[in-house]
Amino acid sequence: QVQLVESGGGLVQTGGSLRLSCAASGSIFEDDYMAWYRQTPGNERELVASIRSSGAASYADSVRGRFTLSRDNAKYTVSLQMSSLKPEDTALYYCNARLRPYNRNFAVYWGQGTQVTVSS
Repeated sequence: QVQLVESGGGLVQTGGSLRLSCAASGSIFEDDYMAWYRQTPGNERELVASIRSSGAASYADSVRGRFTLSRDNAKYTVSLQMSSLKPEDTALYYCNARLRPYNRNFAVYWGQGTQVTVSS
């Protein structure tokens, strides 16, 4: 069973930093991408950053220059380094990945979500 396990959420003050991690467990043959989304109550889930198997990363305009997404291909793990955090970064952050388990087709998986709260 493929699962995405998230960690690193918490409470920080404005200007602080947090590092989120997401590790895909299970028997995985390859991945298309791994990403982080975030969502606040009453709003749609938005893409924060994504990274391809090649290592090429993309970022939402709101976080570009402050967040950095990296990956460990061998472990199918991604880390989101968040710096210069703002109150508007407060959200429930979800790991997302399109993975191909052994002997199966690609499918999209979601983590359970980890809370990031930035106090003013």
